[in-house]
Amino acid sequence: MREEKMICETEGIRLDRFVSEQLDLSRSRIQQLIDDGQILVNGKTVKSSYKVETGDEITALIPDAQEIDLTPEDIPLDILYEDSDIIVINKPKGLIVHPAPGVYSGTLVNALLYHCKDLSGINGEIRPGIVHRIDKDTTGCLVACKNDFAHEAIAAQLADKTCSRRYMALVMGSLEHDDLYISAPIGRDPKDRQRMKVTEKNSREAQTRVHVVERFRTHTLVECSLETGRTHQIRVHMKYIGHPVVGDLKYGRKCREMDTQGQVLHAFELTLVHPRTKEKMVFHAPLPAYFEKLLEIYRKEDQ
Repeated sequence: MREEKMICETEGIRLDRFVSEQLDLSRSRIQQLIDDGQILVNGKTVKSSYKVETGDEITALIPDAQEIDLTPEDIPLDILYEDSDIIVINKPKGLIVHPAPGVYSGTLVNALLYHCKDLSGINGEIRPGIVHRIDKDTTGCLVACKNDFAHEAIAAQLADKTCSRRYMALVMGSLEHDDLYISAPIGRDPKDRQRMKVTEKNSREAQTRVHVVERFRTHTLVECSLETGRTHQIRVHMKYIGHPVVGDLKYGRKCREMDTQGQVLHAFELTLVHPRTKEKMVFHAPLPAYFEKLLEIYRKEDQ
């Protein structure tokens, strides 16, 4: 059982919606917790329909997740590096990183359990070894940890930004400047909890650096560096400045030239300090074939 405390800085929003956005749990899950008396407002039980007020102190008691027996699966992995502490994967498009309610097979975790036999237990049974994630349809470098020592070290590096990630993205339109620094807070979209958006309400700061690599007539190839690690950060920030990632069905539109099976976004570089040897390590994942093919299409259009 974990306890979460929140001080409300807004008003007029239903309690179940407010807590759902704060804790990133489904609204139905929050409603059940409210009905069970596990969520209190100013020390008292209230209904899900209660409208929060500025200054309300909300306490939520979240029961520990049930342990789930995940099955190791012989899913091929493109391994960039591996030792007794860490494994670095070039994640393919369409592979979910870790299980979620209703999806307990066919994930990177299932593959890692088969390949590694033992993983860090810090994130529990559902996310063993996973210290960071990339979206299902985003490709590229991802590190997983084989023991708690490595997990704690890499998590600390992600927090202090000594572990860094660089992405290549194809975006719509032509950027006005070659270099951009986007600093805009990201939070859950109140109209659709499956989406994120730039908002001042119930959000967290987010910063992305963008550098133009190649320009095309109607598109731009950019390199993005993350200074924070918010959900869908690059995709949300590029939509925010009017240049959504090509093929992004959630924040943009389908690619007209070919079926990209989602956003054209690739984590091409991962830098970290090895948790045991303290050696700085830089890993690279080549652009996927579909990404290269789309670049060639745009280059030919410009000729």
